[in-house]
Amino acid sequence: MKIVRCQSERGVRYGILEGGRVRVLAGDPFGAHRVEGEVALAAVRLLAPCEPTKIVAVGINYRPHAKELAFEIPAEPLIFLKPPSAVIGPGEAIVIPAMSRQVDYEGELGAVIGRPAKDISEGEALAFVLGYTCVNDVTARDLQRKDVQFTRSKSFDTFAPLGPWIETGLDPDQLTVETRVNGELRQRAGTHEMIRSTAALISFASRVMTLLPGDVIATGTPSGVGPLATGDTVSVTISRIGTLTNKVALP
Repeated sequence: MKIVRCQSERGVRYGILEGGRVRVLAGDPFGAHRVEGEVALAAVRLLAPCEPTKIVAVGINYRPHAKELAFEIPAEPLIFLKPPSAVIGPGEAIVIPAMSRQVDYEGELGAVIGRPAKDISEGEALAFVLGYTCVNDVTARDLQRKDVQFTRSKSFDTFAPLGPWIETGLDPDQLTVETRVNGELRQRAGTHEMIRSTAALISFASRVMTLLPGDVIATGTPSGVGPLATGDTVSVTISRIGTLTNKVALP
């Protein structure tokens, strides 16, 4: 099932995408809801498919990516936060900030939390997931190197594209992540290649902070990261989910 968040003449609503039509929901998929109407997909604008209070992102979760950045593989998951102000949806522009000279794409699988999770085990973690979406963990790489810690480099407005929807009923360990820039394949890996599984990452994060409905766990990027330039089109495709596409612009 494809869960969308969209804007139409009736405002911003959640819905279920079936074919070329959206079954509009009263309420939201994280709580009580019902279908109250239907509209053509062409009549709405897709937004980021959820409104996270935080994005819990994971660094260095594919060995080849650790090698390309000359990072050691951490003994525990390396997590950092991206703010909700960084979130944009499909079709919106990634804006190159004036203070950076190297902004990189990072295609990733995102797990969308469906209900509050705190101190949960790895075995029960996936039961707290509503579904999965595409994430581009956009990074000011020069500032990451300069600052050492990740906050500034990961947190600029527009640095967290999400979408195009949330897909339910998937096995997160059996997907393929691909990133293309202007149609050229730059990244490709299977999620089974991750150092730590999606379930392990959710469990670990829940032992640090309470995960709330709509929060996103970005599970790390494969090797092949690289810079974006003004005018580029970057697309993150995940098998059985879909493709998230954004253009790159100056302020």
